[in-house]
Amino acid sequence: MAHILAKLTGAPLGTVKQELEHDAAGHAEQGMYLEHLWQNADKPDEVLFLFQVKDLAHCKQRMREVHAKARAENPDVPLPEMTFLDGF
Repeated sequence: MAHILAKLTGAPLGTVKQELEHDAAGHAEQGMYLEHLWQNADKPDEVLFLFQVKDLAHCKQRMREVHAKARAENPDVPLPEMTFLDGF
C-alpha cells in the first residue's frame, strides 16, 4: 500500500486541519485519503500528515503540478515537504 508523508513548517495545526478537511473531496478524486495528522511535540510549528494513495505515480505527478502552480502564483508560498512511500 502506497502513502505520502507530508511535513509542513510554519503553519498552525488548526489551519492545516481546516485546509485538509476543505480539500478532502478533491484529494479523494485523486485517490488520496488522509489517514493521520500530527503536530511535532518538539517543534509546535511543524505539522505532519499521511495520505494513503491508490496510485503513487499519479499522485506524485499531481503533487508536482499543484506545487509548481502554487509556486508560480506565489514564490514564497509555504509548501509541504513530500515523501513518497511505496509499500508491499
